Amino acid sequence: MRTVASDLPTFVRDLLASPPKRGEGLNLWLFRTARVLHPYRPPAEIVRLLAAITAGEPVKSGEIERAVARSAAVAWKPGQQVTIRRAPAWPRLNAEQREAVTEAGLGLVDLWEASPVRFTDNESHAEEIIDRLFPRNPLLCCGKSKSDFATCAREEWRGRLSTMQVIVPSPMTARTGHTQDGKESEHTLENTGARRFLVVEQDGGTIDEQAAVLLHLAERAPLVIGVHSGGKSIHGWFLAVGQPEETLRRFMCYAVNVGADRATWTRSQFVRMPDGTRDNGKRQTAYFFNPSVIQ
Repeated sequence: MRTVASDLPTFVRDLLASPPKRGEGLNLWLFRTARVLHPYRPPAEIVRLLAAITAGEPVKSGEIERAVARSAAVAWKPGQQVTIRRAPAWPRLNAEQREAVTEAGLGLVDLWEASPVRFTDNESHAEEIIDRLFPRNPLLCCGKSKSDFATCAREEWRGRLSTMQVIVPSPMTARTGHTQDGKESEHTLENTGARRFLVVEQDGGTIDEQAAVLLHLAERAPLVIGVHSGGKSIHGWFLAVGQPEETLRRFMCYAVNVGADRATWTRSQFVRMPDGTRDNGKRQTAYFFNPSVIQ
């Protein structure tokens, strides 16, 4: 695949960076984006590119191919005006709403006590946890850091996960993909599969406040695991498989509203390995684990 971004006009790159969700005009976006890509990419490459960008959406069989074929007759020509539809903006932190969630006084101890499964020893249970989170030996992208990683089958990782710091919270579709700069890599949006978990990370507030937010969010979506970062935050993994992106987007917007970082909305974003090891040597302890909700 040729370079995805560097040779494209700015407005085309903006379109590629802002695909709408199913139910928000995705089919029209596919047609319009394919139309402006025809001067720069052959049809087969446009299909691959649009498929990679919309991999987390419930795209219908043949939908992308039809959009590319039908748009060819009205392919955009340089000089024509194109209206760009941008993705909806993320909400800002609502401090009053966050305070209402945290003022009840719940904290990390309450998250621990609410956990159906508790690990009471000092050993890492990363292997056991990942077996439950990702059954049937899928491809997983894991790393000791965000620059030292690999994509391997789950069984190839066996025995090494406790030493890993990060993981992509969804299975990968291939061992490698292409970055937006066209470089081949084992960690790209292109080779990240459909969402399995949506991770909520908070950079602000105390650990107790963050735990209170996770317990609150667990009333809206199935909380599967709560992982301490080994630093100043605790991350909540919520089950996403089988849920429409519109539903997940609404949940994530609410989470951002009460303090979550929107960065983990990106499917390929690295998050903390449950019961793995941080770069400072500290264990990323799993304080909450409820594998019974996993489908």
